[in-house]
Amino acid sequence: MNVAGNHRQWTTAFSTEALCTRILERHRETVRVQKPHIAVANLGRIIEATLKLSNKQGFHATSLRDLAQASGLSMGGLYSHFDNKATLLSMILGEVSTTVAEVLNTAPPEIADRPLEHMKWLIETHIRLTEAMQPWFVFAYMEAKSFPAAERRMAVDSEAATEEIFAGVLRQGVARGAFDISDIELTASLIKPLLQDWYVKRAKYRKRGTTIDAYVAAVTSIVVAAVRGDRNASTGTLAAR
Repeated sequence: MNVAGNHRQWTTAFSTEALCTRILERHRETVRVQKPHIAVANLGRIIEATLKLSNKQGFHATSLRDLAQASGLSMGGLYSHFDNKATLLSMILGEVSTTVAEVLNTAPPEIADRPLEHMKWLIETHIRLTEAMQPWFVFAYMEAKSFPAAERRMAVDSEAATEEIFAGVLRQGVARGAFDISDIELTASLIKPLLQDWYVKRAKYRKRGTTIDAYVAAVTSIVVAAVRGDRNASTGTLAAR
């Protein structure tokens, strides 16, 4: 995904329909509805209802009857798409983790050997991805503590994988002399909360009138200054070595 793309490109690529199409492809043996367009539309209704109800009352407290009522589907209709809540949870978490990994691992080839530019790209791409999938990321973050063991492990592994992507670029930067940090893994773990704050505390930034472009610029400035070990790096204008 090219982060220079406009808002419409992002929202189209990661719309509920697009994400549910991917879910159907990965869970075709579970979804018993034969016509793909109907299955995708119904999955969209189910997942949107799940995210909305979970934000209001928590996933654990949300019953299948709640989902049926909120989605407008019958109980039988729900069971045509998943066999239990654990499967539904796995569908949502799996889509979040898979999408993050696929998107963050597709940096443009021209920045592959330019760690500073690669780091800037990762920051902006992550923030714009979470903007496009905000309800999905909030669900994964806020509900993680109440997930069953297997799904909790999935969420933990996904976060660790994201940190490792950032750590890989940090290692490259240190090896090339472009970055000046002593603890790569700790630095990667400290970058993650800056990225998460955008989607977890959206109301705070909306109230302040902070735009996504301003947030991307601020986080990039902070991280670049930190990894370069150079106060002047906060301008974000220094070229990668």
